[in-house]
Amino acid sequence: MKLKIVLEKSDEGGFTVYVPSLPGCISEGDTEAEALKNIREAVELYLEDVEDGVVPSDKAEIKELIL
Repeated sequence: MKLKIVLEKSDEGGFTVYVPSLPGCISEGDTEAEALKNIREAVELYLEDVEDGVVPSDKAEIKELIL
């Protein structure tokens, strides 16, 4: 899966990074490498299976989408 990210150098130092296609998926790091590592983890958590918390209607089906 490929996602576009935005990496910005912070005025206070370090980097902020976010994924425009995943609202609220944002992270930061002291270095560019750390920020990229942290956003990868944030994306994985964002996309983590939340099936346990889903309460579908009687007409709904749960399916998997492989990206």
